[in-house]
Amino acid sequence: MRIREIVDLSVVVNADTQVYPGDPVPRFDAHCTIERDGFNLLSVSIGSQTGTHVDAPYHFDDAAPKLDELPLARFVGTGIVIDARAAGARGRIGWEYFRPHETELVPGAIVLLHTGWSAHYRTAAYFENPFLDAEACAHLIALGIRTIGIDALNIDETPDDEHPGEGFPVHHLFADVAGVISENLTNLHSIDFAEPFISLLPLAFEAADGAPVRAVALNLSL
Repeated sequence: MRIREIVDLSVVVNADTQVYPGDPVPRFDAHCTIERDGFNLLSVSIGSQTGTHVDAPYHFDDAAPKLDELPLARFVGTGIVIDARAAGARGRIGWEYFRPHETELVPGAIVLLHTGWSAHYRTAAYFENPFLDAEACAHLIALGIRTIGIDALNIDETPDDEHPGEGFPVHHLFADVAGVISENLTNLHSIDFAEPFISLLPLAFEAADGAPVRAVALNLSL
């Protein structure tokens, strides 16, 4: 097997990384320097949901598996890119977006929702993300999908004063089946090859609700 291409699907993590309202803001401080200590070393403070990350079921259910309790197979697999760019701001991504791919939606596949919303990253519009419809989510789960990602802040509607949201139903549905959600993906438009191999392997945090990932899509050939 040969890697023909690697597509980076991750946002850069720095002090300007956009976070969910109320989440910890990333902080990077020089703990050691070459001038003073002979080597460089950063002190890093981030939240478990910083940047491109995965949610463990424990994120929304105290009784559900934590990150380190999930099989690594949950984080890798063949990707199916769903073009949901037509959904728009606070648009609902219903089953009509998945219908052209129904034969590909099999257990072990990783569904990636290409909303185009990463273009709004680091702007106020990023909080107006499209979101996955709960009934469509339930249908995906019935087909055996256990890993899903989106190029937006939130796979559910992000609530604010004008939009109370629906109570994060997709997060709860995936938690109920020990599924994995990845958010803040980017560059999904660059996956222009068939059967991309997706890696969402997280940092090995213990007993965590989630962790940052360096998400990539691999173009593999024999």
